Amino acid sequence: MESTPPKQAISLQSLIIRFRWRVSFTFALVIVESLLDVLYPLFIGLAIDGLLQKEYAGLIQLTVLGIVSLAFGTARRFYDTRIYSGIYCQILPEMVTNERNFGRSVSTISARSALLTEFVDFLENSMPEIVRGVVSLIGILVIIATLNWTVFFACLGILLLIITVYGVSGKTNYRLNANYNNQLEKQIEELESNDLKRVSRHYSLLMQWKIRLSDLETRNYLAIWIGVIALFVYTPLSVIEGGVTSYGLVSSIFMYVFNYVDSSIAFPFYIQQLIRLKEISSRLANSRGNDSATA
Repeated sequence: MESTPPKQAISLQSLIIRFRWRVSFTFALVIVESLLDVLYPLFIGLAIDGLLQKEYAGLIQLTVLGIVSLAFGTARRFYDTRIYSGIYCQILPEMVTNERNFGRSVSTISARSALLTEFVDFLENSMPEIVRGVVSLIGILVIIATLNWTVFFACLGILLLIITVYGVSGKTNYRLNANYNNQLEKQIEELESNDLKRVSRHYSLLMQWKIRLSDLETRNYLAIWIGVIALFVYTPLSVIEGGVTSYGLVSSIFMYVFNYVDSSIAFPFYIQQLIRLKEISSRLANSRGNDSATA
């Protein structure tokens, strides 16, 4: 069946809506897998307490949890690759046709084809991790709240810190991504010029924007990890001084805090990707073309 240009601009939201049944099934598997993962620290704690009492029921439950989690994780990964490969093969010819209708050059179409790949890669690789992260954060916060209220509020503080840091730096991040993509779209044109100075200048400008993006991310990373270190120091003080004496319970709380931090600090990376995809979506939606854009 011949492909036709899409009626709406390609964006993450439009792809999810268009392929909602296929994507929803993937997300459902991710949610189940994530809920099972949230139970690991609790089951490990129960298994530790049980083994200290020469009981093996907790260890058996932990084994069953591992087998069920492995089954769902394996099924999802088999499904993901086939689904998202099909989506990519469907939307890429549409995008090429759309770009030709707008009279864009071959170099721009080639560059934007590479940019379009980022949407499908994000859906296949990053989106499941975001869903997993959200489920993990909610599940972990609920469990931590039942185990230790003060640690629960400290964890909320880390989440608030991340939201604040990326709320402040969001516009700058978007602008730097726009400048980077403007330069990237010129790549084939510069290479075809056979002018070594032009090619050298192109890659120099490209790396300058990449360095600026990296510097911004480093500053955000520094601010967030100051809070994370404070949480790591506070947790053992709060748990031990709170009178918790069960080895299994103490282990569970520590593991939940580490898992919470692991999920939390992954979100900035996905926020960065979302900002980049937003800029790419705006670029692909520009019906007048952007061949003459400047860095």
